[in-house]
Amino acid sequence: MASRWRDIKQGNVSKESSSINEEIKDSFASAPIGHRIKAFIVDMFMIMMPIMYITTYLIMDGKDDFQGSDEARWITALIFGFIIVLFWIIKGQTPGYKAYSIKLIDDATKQNISLPKAILRYLIFLISATTIILAFLPFFRKDKKTIQDILTKSTVIQAEN
Repeated sequence: MASRWRDIKQGNVSKESSSINEEIKDSFASAPIGHRIKAFIVDMFMIMMPIMYITTYLIMDGKDDFQGSDEARWITALIFGFIIVLFWIIKGQTPGYKAYSIKLIDDATKQNISLPKAILRYLIFLISATTIILAFLPFFRKDKKTIQDILTKSTVIQAEN
């Protein structure tokens, strides 16, 4: 191990070990947590905020009515979820994912996830967003996977844009 490290550090890497490094690089590692958080914020501003504005000011009588209505908040979350699920199954990327060059793939097929997996993933996200422990899970894992990644057998990877 020490000799390999010395060889790599000095630039004396053989073709065999560089091909192993390329295989490791192409193994679909999870995208950085920072990019995932930033992508989520972009999605909230680009998708959720217009939905909430329309619901609050065009459908309801203002913010007081919206804040007093649990149904309105759940409906906006479900509409947001419907749009996100569509992006996941059609493109594998939401606008935020695209902005940060990340993509959601199925671990088994390495393609876009299926509709049932996308719906399950969003429902698990809603649950994990309400719990502190599940929300911080990727910070304690080597592979940086969230609970929704683990349970739906999917991965958010760096995309080739």
